[in-house]
Amino acid sequence: MGATLNPPISRRNWRPIVRQLTKALGKDSVIQRQEELLVYECDGLTSYRQRPAIVVLPCTTAEVAAAVEICDRNQIPFVARGAGTGLSGGALPIEDCVLIVTARMNRILQVDLVNQRVTVQPGVINNWVTQAVSGAGFYYAPDPSSQSVCSVGGNVAENSGGVHCLKYGVTTNHVLGLKLVLPDGQIVEVGGGPERPGYDLTGLFVGSEGTLGIATEITLNLLKAPEAIHVLLADFTSVEAAGATVSDIISAGIIPAGMEMMDNFSINAVEDVVQTDCYPRDAEAILLIEVDGLGPEVAASCDRITALCQQNGARHVTTATQPEDRLRLWKGRKAAFAAMGKLSPDYYVQDGVIPRTQLPHVLKQIAALGEHHGYRVANVFHAGDGNLHPLILYNNAIPGQLEAVEALGGDILKLCVQVGGSISGEHGIGADKRCYMSAMFSAADLETMQWVRQAFNPQGLANPTKLFPTPRTCGEAGRAAVAATPEFAEIDRF
Repeated sequence: MGATLNPPISRRNWRPIVRQLTKALGKDSVIQRQEELLVYECDGLTSYRQRPAIVVLPCTTAEVAAAVEICDRNQIPFVARGAGTGLSGGALPIEDCVLIVTARMNRILQVDLVNQRVTVQPGVINNWVTQAVSGAGFYYAPDPSSQSVCSVGGNVAENSGGVHCLKYGVTTNHVLGLKLVLPDGQIVEVGGGPERPGYDLTGLFVGSEGTLGIATEITLNLLKAPEAIHVLLADFTSVEAAGATVSDIISAGIIPAGMEMMDNFSINAVEDVVQTDCYPRDAEAILLIEVDGLGPEVAASCDRITALCQQNGARHVTTATQPEDRLRLWKGRKAAFAAMGKLSPDYYVQDGVIPRTQLPHVLKQIAALGEHHGYRVANVFHAGDGNLHPLILYNNAIPGQLEAVEALGGDILKLCVQVGGSISGEHGIGADKRCYMSAMFSAADLETMQWVRQAFNPQGLANPTKLFPTPRTCGEAGRAAVAATPEFAEIDRF
């Protein structure tokens, strides 16, 4: 894991492939110069790099289908890429592949406020959806921290979440239908309305990380903007007290729209960079809690939450009701990942999930693991649903440090599984965490998933080497995972 790969020395004759792609998509939509391909050699997980053989930039479903059909006919692997903000290496090219980039497919195709839905192309940026409908009193709920730059197509591929996933769910809870290009170039439509009979193919596709095809039109559910929104900031003298408060709030029957926690390390990093002047630097942890709904309901919930925070030793509880004040409170949390760049030349972010009741225990264990491995770890997470984002600081220029922090990240993921959690909450598996799938799933589980992928992707051309462990990519871990299913051992042969 973690190797930075050199540009491939291809044995394939790409000239006829380039001619076919150029004829289908146009000259301006095909990139093949090595210096231009450099832009596409990684996604947000920059420690993994591989230059693609060719990049294509389709504008329509028909052009995506044409590119995929050419790949299928010539047995060329292809990888879909949106904005390239993913953090698991899901859009990482593989050697001798065609990278299909959907950035030009950035149109909002239809807004249907009567039925509270909107249909978009995959290159539409997440917060463009809310901007398009906010004037009419609607919004799109999933809001990853990168929502100002990440694309809806990437959100669908990774089943992204965000601050508001506690109450409103992740991407899959808001996708009504999809137009898909399958790995052989066929165009199909799945979903499209509520209570459809038969298999939930929409739910199956969301989170499949490009291994089942490419979404080219996405129909999303819109929500009415709430009558009232309040954001509370509570600061604590211990992480354990903040964690206990999270459990108490949920146990009281209150489901906030969002509930986030930051530790002292993260608080000071954010204040150094963003300078919100909202986060007390001496706090061991803070909770950001957003409550929305009808006015009287929100007021009552805020009173109850404030009391629970104080019962657990909160020093101060601040409430923001005006949009500009709420934005200021959230600004630091949204900038937490970027703020780490001032503290360290590199950071490695993980994405595990644990039961809320395990927060105090797991945070102690993460601190102990960081000390054992010799690396600083900042903790920022969606406390309400137990989705951890530990940020491990390191210097990639020092040989061996990347491998060391990857080992630390792996230990954190194993810890999450041990306490009854998951190895991913919203960032996906991609190339980064495929070797840990066997820590969470049995051989029979993985075999069942492979059968699903085989049904959609029998040639193994759509985003190969991602999601599942193989002997080639994971050594002993991969061999253990596929030992009982030898027919899949070479599924990632490309």
